[in-house]
Amino acid sequence: MESQDNKFNYKIILAALVAVVIGVLIAFYYSYAQSQSQINFLEQEKAILVKDLTIMKADVDRLSALNEINEIELQDSKDKVQQLLDSVGRLNFTVERLREFKTELRRLESKNDSLKLKNNFLRYNNSLLTDKYEQMRKEAELLRASSTTLAEAEALQRRKILELNQKLKNKSYLKLQFPEAASFRLRGSRPIETNKASTVEKIRGCFTIMPDPSETRAEKVLYLQFLNPDKQVIEDNANTITVNGNVYSKRVEVLYRGEQMDVCDFITIPEESLEEGMYTLNVFEDERLLASSEFQLK
Repeated sequence: MESQDNKFNYKIILAALVAVVIGVLIAFYYSYAQSQSQINFLEQEKAILVKDLTIMKADVDRLSALNEINEIELQDSKDKVQQLLDSVGRLNFTVERLREFKTELRRLESKNDSLKLKNNFLRYNNSLLTDKYEQMRKEAELLRASSTTLAEAEALQRRKILELNQKLKNKSYLKLQFPEAASFRLRGSRPIETNKASTVEKIRGCFTIMPDPSETRAEKVLYLQFLNPDKQVIEDNANTITVNGNVYSKRVEVLYRGEQMDVCDFITIPEESLEEGMYTLNVFEDERLLASSEFQLK
């Protein structure tokens, strides 16, 4: 009978270990998928940014060409004005010619003013484009930095997965036997064992740690979990212990030297807080269930 119980307990332990490994792999796979999605999004943003910068460069080239045309027209106007000055200097013109020259001069002045306005407008646009280009360049650098950071985070996650897998392979757990729980009422300060639910003020959990020659001296942390008939965790003095989302009744620290060791500890509860029914004691180490037993209160 004891051999069958041991086989059953081993199967439970093996199933729990497989479930933990699968859960960890699923969690890290989900984190990896999120990182990959963010990297794809950044790549798309980078492509859009490169396209916008290409369009901006084309606009800058077009405005530069227009600016060169305006400068050529401005130089042509200067040459015509110089020709008029030369003609005036030689006095080889008539009053009608002078009027024509004045009209031409006014036209050239008007065209020159227009060219100045166009040139100022082009300079203003060039300034805006330069600022926008600089802003886009900075954003591109930030995107590249973010992409690098995500790649580093992804590499770190892969390393953590490998480290966790290695840790799970190398982790050795205590072997427990004879888990049992007992309930007590208090007469003064002296505990008296009872199985009457309404009088219970303390519940004791005990178990035996089996010898392990490979262990010499190590501090072990175990957790007692007392469950009521509704499978809810019973609090110790209105307090519970939460580790990685798992709730326990009490934390027990032991100094294990590789020898057989009996361990007992109590939790304290208000009198008349328990109901009749079947209760459960579970003993955990690092979220792994090592032993379990049931006891009944009437």
